[in-house]
Amino acid sequence: MALAAASAAAQAADDQARVWAASCAACHGTQGRSAGGIPSIAGLEQALLREKLLAFRQGTLPSTVMHQHAKGYTDQELERVALFFSQQAPR
Repeated sequence: MALAAASAAAQAADDQARVWAASCAACHGTQGRSAGGIPSIAGLEQALLREKLLAFRQGTLPSTVMHQHAKGYTDQELERVALFFSQQAPR
């Protein structure tokens, strides 16, 4: 019973990360696979993605819009978004 509850909680967390990640599709492509001039982020290492997201939020990594997007998330939320994209298959 406890295992099923833990599995359901993990699935809910994954679903929420997928919802947050959906807003990234406009620039980075579906599931982080860009079709154009914006970098693809699918399959990148979680630590690298987290580091970049935190740097965007702190303003230490220059960007045109990413600093605004990243400011809307907590450290934990950025961690979950980074995990989501790290688990996506690159092109």
